[in-house]
Amino acid sequence: MARNFADLFEHAVDAMPDRVALLEGDRRLTFAQVDARANRLAAHLRATGIGPGTHVGFHLHNGVETVETLLACFKIRAVPININYRYGVEELRYVYDNADLEALVYHACYAPAVREAAAEAASLRHRIVVPHNISDAEQALDDVRYDDALAAGSPERDFPARSDDDLFMMYTGGTTGLPKGVMWRQEDMWRVLGGGIDFYTGVPVADEYEQSRVGAQGQQSTWFVLPPLIHAAAMMPSFAALWSGNAVLLEPRFDPNRVWQCVVRHRPQVMVITGDAMARPLLDAYRAAPVDASGLLAIGSGAALLSQPVKNALLELLPSVVITDSIGSSETGFGGIGFAQKDDDPGRGPRVQTGRGSIVVDDGGRPVGPGEEGWLAKSGSVPLGYYKDPVKTDKLFKTVDGVRIVVTDDRARIERDGSVTLLGRGNMVVNTGGEKVFVEEVEGVVKACDGVYDAVVVGVPHERWGSQVAAVVSVAGSIDLAALTGHVRKHLAGYKVPKRIWLADTIVRSPSGKPDYRWAKDYTARRAPDYRAE
Repeated sequence: MARNFADLFEHAVDAMPDRVALLEGDRRLTFAQVDARANRLAAHLRATGIGPGTHVGFHLHNGVETVETLLACFKIRAVPININYRYGVEELRYVYDNADLEALVYHACYAPAVREAAAEAASLRHRIVVPHNISDAEQALDDVRYDDALAAGSPERDFPARSDDDLFMMYTGGTTGLPKGVMWRQEDMWRVLGGGIDFYTGVPVADEYEQSRVGAQGQQSTWFVLPPLIHAAAMMPSFAALWSGNAVLLEPRFDPNRVWQCVVRHRPQVMVITGDAMARPLLDAYRAAPVDASGLLAIGSGAALLSQPVKNALLELLPSVVITDSIGSSETGFGGIGFAQKDDDPGRGPRVQTGRGSIVVDDGGRPVGPGEEGWLAKSGSVPLGYYKDPVKTDKLFKTVDGVRIVVTDDRARIERDGSVTLLGRGNMVVNTGGEKVFVEEVEGVVKACDGVYDAVVVGVPHERWGSQVAAVVSVAGSIDLAALTGHVRKHLAGYKVPKRIWLADTIVRSPSGKPDYRWAKDYTARRAPDYRAE
């Protein structure tokens, strides 16, 4: 059998059919129940002509139906396409068209935007609506209701054989450019983000049955996945948990108070978050109303790194919990993992132990030595490329000395112990008077200052220096902005200190927790700064 997402799930179903697989609110579905429901949806999709290679959009927030939709697509070798539910109509039109969607499954609360965007999507021919917070009169009456689709399909597995080469696609971007589809072979994605290679040891699993076999022999754990399933940082941990026979706990929306209530009720052992954007509100809610979180064993952050003050606070409030930071992207999968320690130097930059195949290379794509800087890259299991974009594919994916690698825009330095220090994204460098400043480095130090709640750093135009480092900051209470620049100067060179600072109520981030740099640049252009350094 193939190392295919649907096969891996079915292995777990066969080994542990009566274990709980998904929890959402008062709903508890076993592996056998989820499998049967996904089979029904897959049968319905196949009856409408959807099959191998067909692109099926899922315009869904977290929930049972989201996981079932993904599984149904994988079962019939269709390709699920993640649709960011925060997108406006024009953004939806672009993705629907660029991804060549033929079918769409969406939550009813998004019906108005879906209807308007779908009206101009020539390839989109079939829509399924999942009820959620909308009246019957408001939703599209000509769309198939999710429950009706399930009722029409068979619960039996009646599908042709699948392949290691079946396509997995993840649309990424949108904060610094148009979204683009990253194409993977399913086996390769399983290897780098689904547990096909052990994250900590870098050793590949023995065979496709190892996860379900080991899971069936041990105690089940519950994974509370908070980021949206439209991102790989949430989808792949969820599948890794399911393939190992563990339960996945889901909430439709991120509400920090609700999260802690669920921690008390369901006692999950693992919580998956994305950076400060989730960690800070969770810390605030916990401080305001502490709960019994003794069941938690680990909190893992992916897609966005935790700042040092947040790591300190998590370790202080939850001293028995292991806190980890992971790096990676839709183009590389897992890149490395770091364990949080208290009071590290915020100016040092995030440091991780690299995962299997992760390297740092020079401009020619060849590995650099200890102490040298270069581009973070990945060899081994890498994507096929970008969907319908050979130019970007040729730019990022290279063959060097006979080895195919993906070279990211992330600058990094190899340390003498083999770990990697992340410096920042090359496409977000501020060039000020010939000096290059990585905004992530400055952000980490700014967020370590007392009184700063969140921050994003950008470059703003300057007559003499070309660009100058600037920051948009949200604060907790009041703050002395002159003292803030003094704090940064203690850790970083003077040319890296923000010379202009804007205050904002909230820093706008994507659902995955990444800063929206386009928003920050627009914000600085619209109004005068709240502080200017002399």
